[in-house]
This record gives sequence, structure tokens and C-alpha cells, in this order.
Amino acid sequence: QVQLVESGGGLVQPGGSLRLSCVVSGRTFSSYMAAWFRQAPGKDREFVGVIGTSGRTYYADSVKGRFTISRDNAKNAVNLQMNSLKPEDTAVYYCAAHEGGSILFVSPNRYNYWGQGTQVTVSS
Repeated sequence: QVQLVESGGGLVQPGGSLRLSCVVSGRTFSSYMAAWFRQAPGKDREFVGVIGTSGRTYYADSVKGRFTISRDNAKNAVNLQMNSLKPEDTAVYYCAAHEGGSILFVSPNRYNYWGQGTQVTVSS
């Protein structure tokens, strides 16, 4: 059984930064692609970015140039560095994982494992 636990959410002013972390347990993390999604109240879950097993990344246009995903296989962790945050980035952020795959998935339906989510609020 794969378990994902996110941390690092909180309240930040517009223009500020936050770093989210997701620790994956239960399987060999290096064989999983990992993604971040977010969901604002009343909206569908939205793709943020993904990192493949090779370290290749892909981002949503709305966060490109501001957010960076990285992985640390030794720590079984995937991180999301968020800079230049905007009020519209406010959402619950979820970490998700899918075993293997050479294609980076952007649909939440492709991911088998999910964390519980962490709240990010961008407000002055």
C-alpha cells in the first residue's frame, strides 16, 4: 500500500513563497511519477505539475515559471517550490503518484495514490 503525506501549506502574502513536500511510503518511490494538483472551493481539481521517474517535468501554464517540482528519491519525497504566489493560487494542494510510465500524465484519473491535501492561502 502506497501512502502519501503532504506538508508545508499555510498562509502567505501575494508575491511570497511556500514549499510543499510530499513523502511517499510503501513502495520504491524512484519507480513512480509524482504530480501536484490543486482544488479551490467550488472548482474541479486542477493539474499543477508532474515529475517523471527520469526527473523530467511538465507544468500547467498558470504556474509555469513560478512553480518548480523536484524529487529526492533517497528521501522518498517530492517537493513543490511555489514563488511569486497570487491570490488565485489559493487552494488545497494534493500530491499524487502513479507507478512507472514514460508519458507524464496530467489527468487526475491516471493517478492511483493520493495524499490528504494541504491548504495554501494567498492573501494580504
